[in-house]
Amino acid sequence: MSDFHQNGIIANFHNLSDRNVTELETELIGFSKKRKMGLILPSLFSELEGPALANIIDEIAKVPYLEEIVIGLDRADRDQFLYAREFFSRLPQHHRILWNDGPRLKAIDAELEKEGLSPTEPGKGRNVWFCTGYTLASDRTLAVALHDCDIVTYERGMLARLLYPVVHPKFSYEFCKGFYARVANGKMNGRVVRLLVGPLLRSLENVYGQSPYLDYLNSFRYPLSGEFAMRTRVMHDMKIPGDWGLEIGLLSEIYRNYSPNHICQVEIADNYDHKHQPLAEEDGSGGLKRMSNDIIQSLYRKLATMGVNLTSDSFRVLKATYYRNALDILEFYHHDAIMNGLKFDQHSEEAAVELFMQCILDAGQAFIERPNDKPFIPSWSRVQSAFPDIMQRIYDAVEEDNKGDV
Repeated sequence: MSDFHQNGIIANFHNLSDRNVTELETELIGFSKKRKMGLILPSLFSELEGPALANIIDEIAKVPYLEEIVIGLDRADRDQFLYAREFFSRLPQHHRILWNDGPRLKAIDAELEKEGLSPTEPGKGRNVWFCTGYTLASDRTLAVALHDCDIVTYERGMLARLLYPVVHPKFSYEFCKGFYARVANGKMNGRVVRLLVGPLLRSLENVYGQSPYLDYLNSFRYPLSGEFAMRTRVMHDMKIPGDWGLEIGLLSEIYRNYSPNHICQVEIADNYDHKHQPLAEEDGSGGLKRMSNDIIQSLYRKLATMGVNLTSDSFRVLKATYYRNALDILEFYHHDAIMNGLKFDQHSEEAAVELFMQCILDAGQAFIERPNDKPFIPSWSRVQSAFPDIMQRIYDAVEEDNKGDV
């Protein structure tokens, strides 16, 4: 069953029936005869040592319709990579690990860097970028899903629901975003979406005027979710940020390249929980503070490309407008918590709003001071134009890492 957001931008698919995962997978097996499906898992080595990823792999091992699984492994030395090869060997599907810190991929990265075609910093964006490159090089799939590796409530039905809209033969969706509720241990989670992105999008419209782009972002129920699926061909021309602005930047790229009737979102779980970030690390950086700064800058950069005049004065107005909107919506969440019998810590919620409010100014200052920053990693179509053999070289490097000596 589906509905449309009030502004009619994209389709929403809800999980309203009692269809079990076996029924969904049976249909997906049928679809896979013509539309081969894959999965990308960007991972840190440290996640292999936690309980979340072990359960995710056990669940994925039961999935009967996947043609290929691509695992991006960050922050791993040689012994850790060998451990990862053994860890993921329980997967019966065809799978490959990208050892991003290994000598073969680092050599390729160094060549790209000389031409300004490499990600400028390590992180999830870089990991995802190389995974999409290998997926294109492998050419085994027509649709691919991506999700995080720290989901503690994971069950394989999430993957089935995520892929379903982009592989159904009667649907024309190119991209599907996952959404879900964020409640755990008797309280609401998802502070960045609830207390930053929602009121900030409203405030951007208040200050800079309504735009189809902001309406589009507003139509996503969980715009920062790391769970999405797409037709593989989408990845050729996709430019993604290398920082915490990955999810917003990706939605912006999809908006640039495809009409809204080819974009949808699907409820993939009744509830969802994963690793939680602190507001900031002990030194005042990192955590949700850095994430928020990157997200806000991603929004500023996109609005600037659309001709919006962003100035220091307007950032101060935006900060004040955001604060009022955030406090209003915080009150609604307080009432929501009371109605659902959830705990609500007003002090910590308002502390988050105050931190996000400062991030609006900090991100604005960074945006003004570095107007020539290249926020996006180049698309693979551009990289191929400079290095025509790059896909074969990435494919060969990954094959050698996975099958030979390292």
